[in-house]
Amino acid sequence: MRRIGAAVAVLVLAGGTLGTAAGTAGAAPAERSRAAAAACPTGWGSGAKGGAPLGADHLEDIRTGRHACFDRIVFDVPGGGDRIGYHVQYVDRFHASPSGEYIPVAGGAILDIRVGAWSYDLEAGAPTYPGEAGEPLPGVNVGGYTTFRDTRFGSTFEGETQVGLGVRARLPFRVLQLDDRVVVDVAHSWTS
Repeated sequence: MRRIGAAVAVLVLAGGTLGTAAGTAGAAPAERSRAAAAACPTGWGSGAKGGAPLGADHLEDIRTGRHACFDRIVFDVPGGGDRIGYHVQYVDRFHASPSGEYIPVAGGAILDIRVGAWSYDLEAGAPTYPGEAGEPLPGVNVGGYTTFRDTRFGSTFEGETQVGLGVRARLPFRVLQLDDRVVVDVAHSWTS
């Protein structure tokens, strides 16, 4: 009888241990997926970034979006393909090209973004994107964004459109050159 009682006790303890282990093992993938979802890309850096300096077609729209790890600004250049040039860098003060006119941009840091596309159609004599020097980007509202603070149109000159992007601080960013658009993502933090 004692052996049967001892055997039952061992089975009960073993079953409880297995149940606890199974519960922990079942929770582990969910915890790992939450951790993976919360982890954000790093390693972008904050140094100047540039792509092929080729002019493209006309800039037609600038839009922004919020993501879990970064804020995004997109420059739409239909017909530009993957040859749209760009140059993006942090600057101490934002100056319109080529006039050199100082344009105040709110935020703890300023990205000077230049995209190889006209915002004005010279043949038609009309803007393809209605930006005005020194003014916020039309139709773009960055209120409530984690990183973005302000946008200002700089200029369009010799096949290049310039925008000042005010951000919370000098944070890492990346630039993606995709079909018909250039995308700039600015991380919410250095350690996300």
